Amino acid sequence: MTSNKVEICGVNTSRLPLLTNEEKEMLFERIQKGDKEARELYIRGNLRLVLSVIKRFSSSNENADDLFQIGCIGLIKAIDNFDCTMDVKFSTYAVPMIVGEIRRYLRDNNSIRVSRSLRDIAYKAIYAREMLSRETSGEPTLEQISEAIDIPKEDIVYALDAIQSPISLYDPVYTEGGDTLYVMDQISDRKNKEENWVRDLSLSEAMKKLSPRENHIINLRFFEGRTQMEVAEEIHISQAQVSRLEKNALKTMRSYLS
Repeated sequence: MTSNKVEICGVNTSRLPLLTNEEKEMLFERIQKGDKEARELYIRGNLRLVLSVIKRFSSSNENADDLFQIGCIGLIKAIDNFDCTMDVKFSTYAVPMIVGEIRRYLRDNNSIRVSRSLRDIAYKAIYAREMLSRETSGEPTLEQISEAIDIPKEDIVYALDAIQSPISLYDPVYTEGGDTLYVMDQISDRKNKEENWVRDLSLSEAMKKLSPRENHIINLRFFEGRTQMEVAEEIHISQAQVSRLEKNALKTMRSYLS
């Protein structure tokens, strides 16, 4: 999807109007009185907001015109449901609505079919998250969302995971200087024995920089899985001393490895 396209759905994006805060307030007052012309002006004055949102989906294979139209539906829903008495900017309220509408479109048109019940749970969770975010001005926890919609946390996680659009390992992340970085380049392969050998060698060299006591503590703590209390009992010092020595050792190793 091209991000520098000038015309989308027959709309010259370079000539879209920009509304001032005073104009927005005036138009919204007219909209609440049923003024259809004001509604059209308000929609047109916020189309740049839709454009800014669809840029987030630039890696999608969907046509820009289609995403723009779906985004406009989200914008219209936001205008129709916005409560101007709330101390929230319209754009703050509208962006999640536009994003949600586009995501629903992408999920429903995905080649992998997700059951209706799972989609319903996912949409309830997403809606509850948006509502809780507005109420608390923060990111709600999974427990709060689960309590709000009375659905177990495990079911919510499963449903949200099911509706995520799959990506290819060969999808580009970004291109710089002619070299493209793909998703697969950011995935670690724990079976790569050469990489593990280099890592283990570096760690071994870093531990050589420690005193015998610090080396022993690191071995007990991170290679044998002992607690600080167990280490303190074994080497006959206090837990506070173990903690101090451990921190110093890790600092020394981190300094060497960096």
